[in-house]
Amino acid sequence: MPSDPYILGFDTSAAHCAAALLRGPQVIDTRLEEMSKGQAERLMPMIEEMLAAQGLAWADLAAIGVGIGPGNFTGVRIAVSAARGLALSLGIPAIGVSLFDARALGLPRPLAVIEDARRGEVYVQIFREEGATDAPQLVPLAEAAEAARGMALTGTGAEAAYALAFDAVNLDEDRGLPLAVAIAQIAETRRQTPQRRPAPLYLRAADAAPPSDPAPTILP
Repeated sequence: MPSDPYILGFDTSAAHCAAALLRGPQVIDTRLEEMSKGQAERLMPMIEEMLAAQGLAWADLAAIGVGIGPGNFTGVRIAVSAARGLALSLGIPAIGVSLFDARALGLPRPLAVIEDARRGEVYVQIFREEGATDAPQLVPLAEAAEAARGMALTGTGAEAAYALAFDAVNLDEDRGLPLAVAIAQIAETRRQTPQRRPAPLYLRAADAAPPSDPAPTILP
């Protein structure tokens, strides 16, 4: 009888490097390091350390789950690029998982996942009782709080929204799964069906703008 597959999940969409290793549904290792920069240099060594601690190699992995954001523009790109490269080299699927789906996993509905986007704005997605899901948005905090009234709230922006939406229910952070674990679990459930190549989920344009200087003229 074949053993359960090993599934890797990781995320660098915020000020952290997070990874989790599953064997089937069982969580066998997790790593989380808070950092405001350096994720590009730390991610792969962290994963290698986690695999080595379990006596595993890259070739033992059956699938990869990766956080696609929204979040830090550069951080999301780091994780997605790593997942694409690993999937190509190992010949295994890479499954992109949004921050909203990961936060919502296993929590009651209706649910509003609200993530702090700074500048008085939040990323929000609402998961409704009947299984329908609203499109993710970047909106002012007050607008998200109004839309989420009467719902359960989770995410890094939930507390601020709860202060404005008096009839909402701010869920204890312990109710949700660690981010990388949720990403890996969702990847495990999706890996048997065809998936698009992971791509960043950006709801806000990058702060860096292309140069405004005109292109140089090439003389004959």
